[in-house]
Formats: sequence, structure tokens, C-alpha cells
Amino acid sequence: MGQIVADRTILKVLVGSQAHGLAEPGSDADYRSVFVIPTEDMFRLGFKYQGVRMTKEAADETAWEVGQFLLLGTQCHPLILETFVAPIVAMDEWGAELRQLFPHVWSPQTAYDAFINYCENQRRKMLDKKDERPAKYAAAYLRVLYNLCELLERETFSTHIAETPIGETIRKIKEGRYRLGEVIDLGEYWTQEARRRLALCAHQSNLRLVDDFLIRLRKAFLA
Repeated sequence: MGQIVADRTILKVLVGSQAHGLAEPGSDADYRSVFVIPTEDMFRLGFKYQGVRMTKEAADETAWEVGQFLLLGTQCHPLILETFVAPIVAMDEWGAELRQLFPHVWSPQTAYDAFINYCENQRRKMLDKKDERPAKYAAAYLRVLYNLCELLERETFSTHIAETPIGETIRKIKEGRYRLGEVIDLGEYWTQEARRRLALCAHQSNLRLVDDFLIRLRKAFLA
């Protein structure tokens, strides 16, 4: 872990339908990644911190600077927590250590609040038929609710949702083979199940370990 003089990607993962096992012919590949800004750059005049970068080319990719990524991780944003457990495309030693922080960044109540907020947003988009793609938002609504239930019960969750008990249902929803009432009923069921599992979840975060990692990384990336 020597000194680094340029931005470096330490982790890249596959997400979206390809990772969920729900891809159709012609489905695009979506990626998320984590990069590190050289620490020295942060002390230069005029430095403007860019916490997130998005590219839309042959494949969509969202990239977070490691500090922003970990901050959002402690806030339990579903897209960030999924990045911790999604299929790896590329990873160095720092990325491997970052992935190991997953148990330490999330706490049950914060995860519940963040996931429910995300799911309610997806539900609204489904009901509003946003982008004329209600099936997309319906599937995301139920998938993330199910992931929350998994997280609260076994302290991780499935990226490859197709292999879970809810996988076939979500596949049918993505294909448009669903009734709106069915989705709403399932959403209510999994929301209640999440509340039940939250009351039983004794998991605790350890933000000191997260800080220790970030401090060591910043020192190592000081050119």
C-alpha cells in the first residue's frame, strides 16, 4: 500500500438486473465504484470535493469518493449497502478491506429508516407511472423491502434476488405480469415483516473501525 499520486478506483461492482439475475436480452450492465482522491490534493487552493461521479456510456456507472461512500454507508443508503455485497468486477487490497467494513457501517434503526424511505419513493413512482415504467419501480419497491428484511434477520442480503423466495414474483412484476393491488399488498406484508425483524435485531455498528480505516487510507494516499 504505497503512496498514490492519482485518483484510483479501489472497488468496482456489478449492479442492476445483471446482478439481480433478472436481465433480459439486451439489458445494459450497470456498475458502481469507489475511488480515492490523493490526500495532498485536498489541501490545494481551490480544491472542490467531488463526492460522486456519474457516467453514461456503453454502461452506466456511479462512482463515489471513499469518504462520501462511507458517510452514506453509515446513513445506510440502500444503494451504498448493496455496493458492499454486490458481485465484484475489480478490487484492490483497499477495496477488499472496504468490503470488510460492511458489518460495521450499518445499524438496524438507521437501515430500517433509510430503506423504508427509499421504498416509499419507489412506491410513489410506481403509482405515478413515472417514465411510463411502473413495473420497474414496483420491482425495486419489493426487492429493497425484501433486502431490508434479510439484512435485519441475517445481517446481510442477497444481490442475486432471482434465487430468493421472492425472485419469481419480482421477475413477473418486471415483465408487467402483475396487479397493482398485489404489489401494494406484498409491500405492506414485507413492511410489517421488517418492523417485526427490527424489534429482534441486536446488530450494532462500529464507526470507530470505519474512522480508523479512513484515516489509514488518507495517510497512505498522501503523495
